[in-house]
Amino acid sequence: MKKEKAVLAYSGGLDTSVILTWLKETHGMDVIAVCVNVGQQEDFEEVKKKALATGAVNVYVIDVVEEFITDYIFPTLKASAVYEDDYLLGTSFARPLIAKKLVEIAQKEGAIAIAHGATGKGNDQVRFEATIKALDPHLKIIAPWRMWDLKSREDCIEYAKKHNIQIGVTKEKIYSRDQNIWHISHEGGNLENPWNEHDESIYMMSVSPKNAPDVPTFVEIEFEKGIPVKINERDYDPVIMMKLLNQLAGENGVGMIDIIENRLVGMKSRGIYETPGGTVLFKAHQALEKLTLDRDTLNYKKIVAQKYAQLVYDGLWFTPLRLALSKFVDSTQECVSGKVKMKLYKGNCTPVASYSPYSLYNEEFVTFGEDHVYNQKDAEGFINLFSLPLTIRALMNEKNSKGEK
Repeated sequence: MKKEKAVLAYSGGLDTSVILTWLKETHGMDVIAVCVNVGQQEDFEEVKKKALATGAVNVYVIDVVEEFITDYIFPTLKASAVYEDDYLLGTSFARPLIAKKLVEIAQKEGAIAIAHGATGKGNDQVRFEATIKALDPHLKIIAPWRMWDLKSREDCIEYAKKHNIQIGVTKEKIYSRDQNIWHISHEGGNLENPWNEHDESIYMMSVSPKNAPDVPTFVEIEFEKGIPVKINERDYDPVIMMKLLNQLAGENGVGMIDIIENRLVGMKSRGIYETPGGTVLFKAHQALEKLTLDRDTLNYKKIVAQKYAQLVYDGLWFTPLRLALSKFVDSTQECVSGKVKMKLYKGNCTPVASYSPYSLYNEEFVTFGEDHVYNQKDAEGFINLFSLPLTIRALMNEKNSKGEK
């Protein structure tokens, strides 16, 4: 009898290796392992070999790094979306793309289900499953962490040993990490107690600011319609550009945050996030918008950015609202073109100069010297009208205090 097929989001790590074996033993399914390369540092040939050795009937390793940057990172960057004022959404916007590829492989292979290793306590289960339901609601979803008897990563380690599954995690060093070309996150282990200061040896994309060079690094970034296109006046494709910015920013200790965040499922969690190149791009883009957008557009865009970040964090990438907000964002970026010079120094990332042919900054108007374009006497009438409600209220209070009718 022909076995049913399941597509597994596979990384080669502890959880997904155990899940692969568990799907075969518990559900009797043929498992197709899919590893989606979004820029994580992995030996993908070894991942493929490990999946086959663990019992996968087929393995796909899909490189989507450029698509990730152009179709997910750049739209979010243009939106200025940051979750809870800190998190640059590195894991959040990678999940919909990974899930999209899982759906495509499932449809190609005739699989009836998609399995993932997200836990029942986290955000990723929502991000994966909301995307799957949006793109193919007929696919069954298997989430082992919500089904099996294994209760911890320690249990997974014991299961792996019992079934002779190769693992690279020990009970003494258990961190849950997620990496892509935009960032790396660190959770779990001793980080679960917020009173524990994190050990700087945890860093993988950057150095500690105290170990960064004693002289600043200057980086000039050029944007076209909100999208970065040049570094130091040289053209780069998106992937090479991100790698270069990660290197420059990482060497200067830029982009590390240690935060408590509110998960979608209702609990708080602690994460250490390294986003070196992304931090530089975000702050450079923000500086260019301040130069080129009028006050009302900039302020309203901040409201949109907050909602956009919430949608991305919650896994609602493929929704009408997120798509509609992106259309609004794109319209605001028509004139967000120009250059920003960034100063990177011991963990700090500061815009120090900016230029745009669409700049709304006009030196003739703002100068403290003599000018011939602004009649300061005009300000008197403006202030009288602008403050008229205050004047009327003051007169009313004065009248009432005297008991007049």
